[in-house]
Parts: sequence; C-alpha cells; structure tokens
Amino acid sequence: MQANNNIIIAGGGLAGLTCALHLRKAGFEVTVIEKNTYPQHKVCGEYISNEVLPYLQWLDADPGILQPKEITRLQISTVKGSQIECHLPLGGFGLSRAAFDHFLYSKALEKGCKILNEKILDIAYSSQGFSLKTDTATRQTPLLIGAFGKRSSLDKKLHRHFIDQKSPWLAVKAHYRGEFDDNLVALHNFRGGYCGVSKVETNLINICYLTAYDQFKKYQNMEDFQQQVLFRNKHLKHLFEHTELAFESPLSIAQICFEKKELVKDHILMIGDAAGLIHPLCGNGMGMAIHSAKICAELIIEQYGISDQLQLERNYSKQWKANFEQRMAFGKRLSSLLLNGALSDIAMSMLVRFPSILPQMIKRTHGQPLTILPSHD
Repeated sequence: MQANNNIIIAGGGLAGLTCALHLRKAGFEVTVIEKNTYPQHKVCGEYISNEVLPYLQWLDADPGILQPKEITRLQISTVKGSQIECHLPLGGFGLSRAAFDHFLYSKALEKGCKILNEKILDIAYSSQGFSLKTDTATRQTPLLIGAFGKRSSLDKKLHRHFIDQKSPWLAVKAHYRGEFDDNLVALHNFRGGYCGVSKVETNLINICYLTAYDQFKKYQNMEDFQQQVLFRNKHLKHLFEHTELAFESPLSIAQICFEKKELVKDHILMIGDAAGLIHPLCGNGMGMAIHSAKICAELIIEQYGISDQLQLERNYSKQWKANFEQRMAFGKRLSSLLLNGALSDIAMSMLVRFPSILPQMIKRTHGQPLTILPSHD
C-alpha cells in the first residue's frame, strides 16, 4: 500500500464516524464525505446494545453524556396479544439517531477529522488508489471505506448485486409523546411485520415498524394501515391511541434489503449497513454497525503500509463473517418465524412454558462487550 495515510470514508453515519474516530486516534488523516447535514432523524429502532459501550468510551465518545434511556427489559407480543417479558442479558440504551450522529460528528471534528458536506457522484479505482468525483471537487485517496447506509445511489453506480433486486420491505419511524416505561424495549408482532418501541433521551417514544410493502399499499394512507393492521395487536392499538405524534409526519424508507451484500466491492471496504443489515427485530443493527467500524479500523492500523490491498480485503471479509455471519443467519430465521402467524403463536407458547429460552435467543444476535487490542490502547 502507499505511504499516504489520508483515508476517505464515504458516509457519516454511526459506522463512518466511529471508524473515523478510531483511525484518527491512531494518527491517520481522515476525511468523511457526507451528503446530509447534522442533526438529522433517520428511520431506525434507536436501541443500542451495551456491548459497544466500552469501545465508545475508549474512543472518548461515551454516549452517556447525552443522558440516553437505560434499557434493561424486553417485551414481545404476538398478533393475538399474548406476550412475554425478560431481562436483557447485557442491556442497552435508547438514543435518537439525530442526537447520536451529531454527537459523533462533533467528536470527529474535535479530534481533527475533516468532514465534507458533499455528494459523491462517481468512484474510480486504479493502482494509484481511488479517485472520487463529488459535486464540488475531485478527491484522491489510497484507501476508501464505504459507510453509505442501507441503500444509496452509490450502490447503483458500483453495480452491487442487491440494488436491482426488488425488496418487499418498508420501514416507518416517528417519535411520540406519551407514557412508556423508560427501561423497556418492546417488540410487537402484527400481520406481515413487527414494531419496535422504546424511549430515547428526549423522553419521547420511538416507534419504528417494518412491514411488507405489498400489504401497506393496499390501504389509502399510513393512518388507515395502522388502524386496520397494527391495531389488531391490542398492545399496539393501546400504544397509538394513548400517544401523540411529535414529528410533523412519520419518516419512511422502502426497498430495505436483508440479503447478503458484498463486504468488499471494487476494493472499497464496506462497513455498517453497507456491508449487511440484520433484521430490526434482533435489536442490534446499531451495535453491529459500530462493531464493523472497529474491525475495519483495527485491520487498517495493523496492516496499512505493510500488506497489499487484496490481503487487507481478504482479512476484513474473514473477520466480518466470523463476527456477524451466524448472527445474520439466526436473525433471518427468527424473522421468518415471527412473521408466520401460526408459527409465532406456537413459538410464543413455547417461550411462556420455557422462559429461559428467550435470553438465549437474544444472545444469538448480540455479542460480548467489545475489547480493544493491546497494541491499539
């Protein structure tokens, strides 16, 4: 690899900013290119597993300063309304993406990262590295990290295999005012989807649901869909009837892909949702995005300048799969189970009889608290 250590990260969400902080801590020059400004709400469950806390604290980016909600309990319900509750093995915290992203952005600037509010129009790779054309300039870097989220125009430009495949999923999110336990995250099943509920730092309730788009479009509008479909679960009916929308209108995103994605595409190392997306019902997408940034940064620090590009790419793919492949597969199976009405009722009956199974299921989609390699401390 070339000696120039000015690395560009395409995308300034959780994964991109975390990776930037880690590389900057190791002495790299880092430029983050993000098309949107901060702060900005995003469609997200806004529950983060505590497994990432030691890592964020090591980066001097402890989210505790934002006073997030401490979450210790999980509640699950079926369409018919039966429910089960358990203690979360590691616990987590509720924090809005608008606050969290802006916090990491401010930290990155404080630590000396360069953050450009530009849109990347084209990417070219040669033996000399990458050339990025943005809406304001052309920029060069020997190493490019892709952190551009669930679905981006860059995916299309890079001809990523999933981008032309129709995905059935639509996600909707909004904040609401009302009563809800501070330390609870709830997952309520409805026909063709599921809904996550938890408090965030503003004391508002984040409600985010995932549904099949074909089912959604049968109804005249979002309110009609919620009343006709979500309200069949008595817990969701009670929730919506006793809360008040705090947003001007809910946010939505379509064509969410949960299929496998290339971890490296045209020599770009993909992190966060650009590398893969676990089903939201597993409640650990934000934690996985941050963890993938850590894996990528540690490998770059270890191998930059002494290994070739292909070796770095192979090692990154190997470590990503070792950490996340089984979690992703289990999440997919769990989603299929909960979205099948008859099977979800059977599964709930089993959980009621054997409640110790639920914490074990949670552990299958979560990791251990992240540790730092001694050479990086």
